[in-house]
Amino acid sequence: MAVSPRVKAAIMTVGGLGIVSTPLYWLLAGPNAGQLAAACVQGTTGIVALIWAFFTTPATPPHTHPTDTAVDTGRARATGGGAASTGVRRPRGVRKGAARAQRTGDASAAGPDSKANSGVDYSS
Repeated sequence: MAVSPRVKAAIMTVGGLGIVSTPLYWLLAGPNAGQLAAACVQGTTGIVALIWAFFTTPATPPHTHPTDTAVDTGRARATGGGAASTGVRRPRGVRKGAARAQRTGDASAAGPDSKANSGVDYSS
């Protein structure tokens, strides 16, 4: 289970306070059997919370999508059914995230079924 660092710190603090408060209660109050049992439960709960918070993985940030950038990439040429790109090429169906092409230069295609791209191409 993923937990944010802030929640993890709060749980560890409360767990630590539970662990520390149990011996203080025993020393200061002179407990009877019921109070001693309750203090044991309190201390055990604090230890379990501390261990749980220590071993949980931190929460991952919200899913971020890729950012693809092509800048000053130069010339590309395709002939005889080839493909040339001086920009960004993404697999078919991948449209999440930013794609940017700046000053990518010339892309030229010659011949049947040739393809050239100097911007963002989602059809690859």
